[in-house]
Amino acid sequence: QVQLVESGGGLVQAGGSLRLSCAASGRSFSDYTMGWYRQAPGKQRELVASIRSGGVTNYRDSVKGRFTISRDNAKNTVYLQMNSLKPEDTGVYYCNRDLLGIPVGSWGQGTQVTVAS
Repeated sequence: QVQLVESGGGLVQAGGSLRLSCAASGRSFSDYTMGWYRQAPGKQRELVASIRSGGVTNYRDSVKGRFTISRDNAKNTVYLQMNSLKPEDTGVYYCNRDLLGIPVGSWGQGTQVTVAS
C-alpha cells in the first residue's frame, strides 16, 4: 500500500550530522505513524524513532537529544535529523509505517549510515 524511498545516508566522522529523508506514496500516509529503523551487521533491525500523524514523537533512549524525527504530510515525507553521531549509530536506516512498534508494509532499499571514530 505504501512505497518508501530512503535517502541521505553517507560517511561521517563521530560528532557529525546527517539528515535522512523518506519519500512515501499512499493515500493514507497522513493517517499513519511512521518510524525510522536501523540494522547494524549481526543485529536485529530496531526502531529508532517514530512520529504520529499529529506530530507526537518517540525515541529510542540511545538517540534522545541527538536525533529528531519530523514529517511533512503535504510532501508525504518523513525526516530524521541526526546530530552528534556515534560509531554505534552505524547501520542501514529504513523507514516504514509503525503500528504500535511493529513495522507494517514492504521495506524500501534503506540508506547506509557509517560513522567513523
